[in-house]
Amino acid sequence: MKFLHTMIRVKDIEKSLDFYTKLFNLEIVKKMRLEDCWLYFLQDKESGAQIELTYNDETPKEGYQLGSGFGHFAFEVDSMENFTQKLNSLGYKYLYEPFDLTGDNDIIAFVQDPDGYEVELIKK
Repeated sequence: MKFLHTMIRVKDIEKSLDFYTKLFNLEIVKKMRLEDCWLYFLQDKESGAQIELTYNDETPKEGYQLGSGFGHFAFEVDSMENFTQKLNSLGYKYLYEPFDLTGDNDIIAFVQDPDGYEVELIKK
């Protein structure tokens, strides 16, 4: 068995595509029209993992309720300093600034995407 992807609904597809393709280097590998929505499949080139962004024709103006069940996506970064520079250059900010989780130089940080979904960065 192979894990394929996870899906989230987004309010503004352009902002979401910019966030995931520019900040995380995910690549759009498939775009698909269904009866009432567009599906965008974004893939990490290194791992093959995918995120499906669903953009419904009738999207609530205030966006979607995130609920309390979903936690976050996680990405490994080679350099927190380089990621921070990229984050700042694209006009994004940390939700939680980088910090040492264990005292063993395991640095993590969090950002939020345009819809409020959290993304964890892990420097191993």
